[in-house]
Amino acid sequence: MTSPPTDSYQRRIDYLRLSITDRCNLRCTYCMPEHGVQKLEHRNVLRYEEILRLARIAVRMGISKIRITGGEPLVRRDILFLCENIARIEGLKSLSITTNGVLLSRFAKSIYHMGIRRINISLDTLQPAKYAAITRVDCFREVWEGILAAHCAGFDPVKLNAVAMRGVNDDEIEDLARLSIEYPFDVRFIECMPFNSEGYDEKFMPTDEILDRLARVAPIYPADGADSNGPATHYRFSGAPGRIGIISPVSHHFCPACNRLRLTADGKLRTCLFSTDETDLRGLLRQGASDERITAVIRKAIDSKPERHHLSGGALRKCISRPMFSIGG
Repeated sequence: MTSPPTDSYQRRIDYLRLSITDRCNLRCTYCMPEHGVQKLEHRNVLRYEEILRLARIAVRMGISKIRITGGEPLVRRDILFLCENIARIEGLKSLSITTNGVLLSRFAKSIYHMGIRRINISLDTLQPAKYAAITRVDCFREVWEGILAAHCAGFDPVKLNAVAMRGVNDDEIEDLARLSIEYPFDVRFIECMPFNSEGYDEKFMPTDEILDRLARVAPIYPADGADSNGPATHYRFSGAPGRIGIISPVSHHFCPACNRLRLTADGKLRTCLFSTDETDLRGLLRQGASDERITAVIRKAIDSKPERHHLSGGALRKCISRPMFSIGG
């Protein structure tokens, strides 16, 4: 297999986050407004054959891990066809998906059967009323059933992602963490990021504070991470079947170890989540560019990957060019 490409800072780039839609069946307050969401026109969204072609090119370049994201990927028609065909790409070592879980009880067994083995599910609260307030949709029961369905289908680990927000769900940090004691789940706490800037400063909760809170639940120890080059720092409560993940994109950025590219649903390649720089691959595809030409353009983008983001000080929001649902979660 081809060795992963490296950028100008000698980081191995082996991970592609592949957004297949900007549509979502939730309206989470930290991600998008309740109304007035500007959706991509259908003609501007990559077709499945285009997604598959870019995925094959990426794997030939040395990308070994692909994660399907959105929006909410399970709302796109014929998602099982896409999962099956990406999973068949020779040389791909890991195929995963990120979902909000609303439709997961319907899809869990099928997407596992199609070759997806790793799953991340958003879960910011265990309280149904608060879930409805955060997501603007009353469907906590459906999401919890989806989480259990993923566990029963064989996904290992099931990762639960909670965006920690002061004054919103910070009173549930300990309860969410206890899920890793009750179930073999990885519960991951993620710092709130300034994609929807309304009230961001008041909501931001650094992960150092979260760790202090977790230590009150039970003794907690560093744990090995199955994704050693991923963004999470892992911990485990003594004797717990699951783990705790801490993801600190703002207070303790992980840029020196960043190994990822992102492809938006409209075919723009981003080498940094927080950068304004994008490379138009959809245009190349529809202009009839060869695989060799597309490969060269991707390599050039990788070479220009920035050393780090600048989510601090006066530059805090200047580098945010798109909402998160439009980039890909």
